[in-house]
Amino acid sequence: MYKRNLAYVLFTFCCLLSVGVSAQNKITLQGRVTDRSGEPIAQATVAVENSATGTYTDDNGHYSLSIVSGRHTLVVSFIGYRTVKTTLDVSRNQTQNFTLQETSVNLGSVEVYGKTSTQKVKEGAFAVNALDIKPIVNSLNNLNELVNRTTGIKVREEGGVGSDFDLSINGLSGNSVRYFIDGVPMDAKGSDVSLANLPVNIIDRIEIYKGVVPASLGTDALGGAINIITKKEKRNYLDASYGIGSFHTHKADLNAQFVEPHTGLIIRPTVGVNYSKNDYTMKDVELWDESVRQYLPTNRKRFHDDYFSLLGQVEVGVSNRSWADDFFVSASYSKVDKELQTGSLQTKVYGMAEKQSDAWNVSVRYRKRDFIIKKLHMNALLSHTWDHSLTVDTAYRQYDWNGDYIVSSRNEITGRARSMRHYKRPLTLVRTNLDYQLNASHSFNLNYLLSRTGNNRYDDVDDSFEPANDVLSKHIIGLSYAQSFFDGRMNNTFFVKDYVNHVNIRQTDLYWITGSEDVTGSVTKNYVGYGAGTRFTLTEPFSIKASYEHSVRLPLSRELLGNGTTIYANVALSPESSHNINLGFFGTWHPATGHTIYYEAGGFLRYVDDYIQAEVSEKEGMMQYVNQPAVHIKGAEGEIRYDWQGRLQVSANVSWQDARDRMKYKNDGKLSATYNNRVPNQPWLFGSAEATYTFRNVILPQSKLRLGCAYQGIHWYFLTWEAYGSVESKARIPAQHTFNANLTYSWKRERYNLSLECSNLFDRTVYDNYKLQKPGRAFFAKFRLFID
Repeated sequence: MYKRNLAYVLFTFCCLLSVGVSAQNKITLQGRVTDRSGEPIAQATVAVENSATGTYTDDNGHYSLSIVSGRHTLVVSFIGYRTVKTTLDVSRNQTQNFTLQETSVNLGSVEVYGKTSTQKVKEGAFAVNALDIKPIVNSLNNLNELVNRTTGIKVREEGGVGSDFDLSINGLSGNSVRYFIDGVPMDAKGSDVSLANLPVNIIDRIEIYKGVVPASLGTDALGGAINIITKKEKRNYLDASYGIGSFHTHKADLNAQFVEPHTGLIIRPTVGVNYSKNDYTMKDVELWDESVRQYLPTNRKRFHDDYFSLLGQVEVGVSNRSWADDFFVSASYSKVDKELQTGSLQTKVYGMAEKQSDAWNVSVRYRKRDFIIKKLHMNALLSHTWDHSLTVDTAYRQYDWNGDYIVSSRNEITGRARSMRHYKRPLTLVRTNLDYQLNASHSFNLNYLLSRTGNNRYDDVDDSFEPANDVLSKHIIGLSYAQSFFDGRMNNTFFVKDYVNHVNIRQTDLYWITGSEDVTGSVTKNYVGYGAGTRFTLTEPFSIKASYEHSVRLPLSRELLGNGTTIYANVALSPESSHNINLGFFGTWHPATGHTIYYEAGGFLRYVDDYIQAEVSEKEGMMQYVNQPAVHIKGAEGEIRYDWQGRLQVSANVSWQDARDRMKYKNDGKLSATYNNRVPNQPWLFGSAEATYTFRNVILPQSKLRLGCAYQGIHWYFLTWEAYGSVESKARIPAQHTFNANLTYSWKRERYNLSLECSNLFDRTVYDNYKLQKPGRAFFAKFRLFID
């Protein structure tokens, strides 16, 4: 009850404040920044002196500032150009262009700094990590690597390239986290499209929401959400890259845009390809030694772990028309072929099983400012995906790490009859987002999302398998109200969400495992969530923020219905619900010319009921999602970043999170052995540090040489509940310390880019999800070509 009262008190306080604060009339100052030859200058700073108001120019040199009327001094600066100061009397919307002159002197006398879109997101009312991709796109191989180095985030992979992974945000992991591309669920591209195989060249930035998720995303995320923002260029360009690395790894990406000058038709093709044999060495795996007649630890290479993924997309449309700001039709195809080497435990070795999936998607999106009435903005999407996966498990064999096998009477994965299991899961999405700006201080947002997933399953060879066609549908409506006061120094957001969940369960096989005898037929239920967030800036070096949400997460098809390979269905699974609280402070400090320090620290609480957690059967190597009645999570985290003149960047972060089982008594009334135990298989103390330095005009003019290194450390943690077993026999995932190093050389103003990377530099034995080994030392080289 006290958590609900907290939201009501915060809501009442801010509503009373809004009555007493009059909205100041804001105006728009916009224009263009160019050099003396008329060429646009991108990323130039345009700021109001002695205030926190500022921005950067886009790739065409354009900028736009929202300021109050009156007399202002504007400061425009960019490295290698003379800083311009202009004092203006602004009383209405106007255009002001600037021309900068080149200089050989690095002028930095004006202590005024604008903020990128990434920084603005981080400094909002919600607890957010915002990651800018542009500076590191030349060396970045996949998004998991980047996300895993950020505060409060831990990505645990089950192997090498293309392996399944579990991502946690502040202690809530797996399917508690939702993924989006430009606000649209990533599942629309196909169930096997993920952070691990999405082309990095298409991405502008990544927003990671912790615990409290904006209603505008239209999701039932419990732990948080990851929203990938793609590039929105206005010019023709070609962005292509190819990389090659250890363990027979190859990666190729292509992203381009062509604007037909006469009709204004925009065409955007995208292709991403990944392949790896993943034949890295498994250290100290147990093999039978006939000479001593016992199992001995030895090193063996993985022999059945090939991975191939393909994502292709074409988007065609127009922008800046009287009837639409954007109207695009897209079609995409994704394909993943994956050999399966192990189950959920590495002692369960496969040699023939494999999984194949492919997905087709078509979608239409529409965006219009001043839709029907002034200041009402509309963003709409209609999407349909045909998603099909096939798991082949027809070998009656039992393999070991030598690649040898003995003939068995059961298949490899489930220990049952031969199977060629098909899952067809068509996905339909309908999203409508309406945003209304009442004035400079008040705005409203209404979001609706329909998500309908089918589950048509059948088997080509297993006659005992019972086909079924289940349906999961979700309707999520979110309404939010935002306030901005004191020239943007205070921001408040209030929201309410309504979830309607409809399931139609028709499968009845393995009822003693899946619970299908108790849950069949059609069921519709309704849930309500709500929350609020606030941020107040005292001075630029110090701001505080707080947010709260009562959230609900509906089980996904993977959790409820299994995946046809290593996960059993659990159709009796209940939705999770949680009270999420965040409190933090942050700031930016400029101690001297050219020096910038950003810091952020905070704490969080998560009170989760019916916590959905994966459990593994050691005998079968199979996994199933189950409800834990009550789990409480508390934690703290901190980050600091330092920048010197855009050349030297140093950052470090640390995260501590304590997730414990709070169900004291079992259903039979007996004391639970796991009461107050830490939730197993989850890191609880981890951190990372990075340093990069950029040299300019090395060997060639207009070139950059960027050197970087990164460190990650994880404290040991229990693999299973700490109450089980003796102290000596408890399964632990040991402490881990890994180092990466990279080098990137760019020339011709980053038209040509070459990067070299060494991961796990000291070849440490590294474990991850369920103590599955990850690759040892690996090398990767990448060449990127960017033409515009």
